[in-house]
Amino acid sequence: MSDLKYLSAYSPDVKSQVQNLIDQDRLGDFLLKKYPTAHQITTDGALRDYAMDLKNRFIKKSPPLSKVIYDKKIHVVNNALGLHTYVSRVQGGKLKSKNELRVSDMFRKAPEEFLNMIVVHELAHLKEKDHNKAFYKLCEHMLPDYHQLEFEMRLYLTHVEMAGAIY
Repeated sequence: MSDLKYLSAYSPDVKSQVQNLIDQDRLGDFLLKKYPTAHQITTDGALRDYAMDLKNRFIKKSPPLSKVIYDKKIHVVNNALGLHTYVSRVQGGKLKSKNELRVSDMFRKAPEEFLNMIVVHELAHLKEKDHNKAFYKLCEHMLPDYHQLEFEMRLYLTHVEMAGAIY
């Protein structure tokens, strides 16, 4: 059985089904059938517009974002697909804070559904810092099939690690 590190929290039954797809060399076909094309959001400016549209649609009253970029330093090996950072600085007599959203550069050429899931996840951290029930409820509010997409994104990561990019 392959090391299914991206699926470690799932049941043995689910992991067995995924392993069967891998053994039959059908995981890539499954993903390509469901997600046939990569998105066109390839620049930092386009990513910022995309994230701001989602933010304005679902969480208008959350703190503003000062930066939204693809980041080449973020890699799944470090268990991160995106980062939300909150930086506080003292400027003069005032405390200034900045929120930044960074998405792993590997998602520059991924299906839009996976990019959407990652951006939603990071935007949810503007309101909920921890991965708690309220956090996941907010993710589901912004993206009703959030959990299914998270699972399929884990399948995508498994496939990319084993066979290289599919797009």
